[in-house]
Amino acid sequence: MHRTLWAIRTARENLIPCFGTCGGFQHLVIEYARNVLGFKDAQHAEYDPDASDLFISQLACSLAGREMSLTFSHGSQVAAIYGADAATEQYYCQFGVNPASVPLLKNGPLKVTGSDSEGEIRVIELPGHPFFIGALFVPQTRSRPEAPHPLVTAFLKAAIESSI
Repeated sequence: MHRTLWAIRTARENLIPCFGTCGGFQHLVIEYARNVLGFKDAQHAEYDPDASDLFISQLACSLAGREMSLTFSHGSQVAAIYGADAATEQYYCQFGVNPASVPLLKNGPLKVTGSDSEGEIRVIELPGHPFFIGALFVPQTRSRPEAPHPLVTAFLKAAIESSI
């Protein structure tokens, strides 16, 4: 996990496009909690279920194989990418943001910009960054050469533009 968090931090700090889905979303949260919010022991329940600062915990109800509706924050980057304030996406995750950590995550620049019908965090983004988005769902599974997913297309566009 150390290398993954290093790569995420490098992308965040150097304005390099970064897109985390499912487990990638979870690692974006851990990196942010550790290096922006200062919770050096922020942890993931899959790796250390007894950690004192669990920012990612096992979901009460697994999302694996589920399709769920999402609502995006009006004016967010993700809403602009979709061209809508709502979408339906597929999930394969059994872990998500620990409900006890939600108020802590909202204390910094990272924004919660997508939630499910129960209000659970499903999309995060960093305003002012060219592309720093985490999605608990897995958009790449619905992406096809003839019909790429809008988030995948937007990420690739941001990556190309950042290398120019």
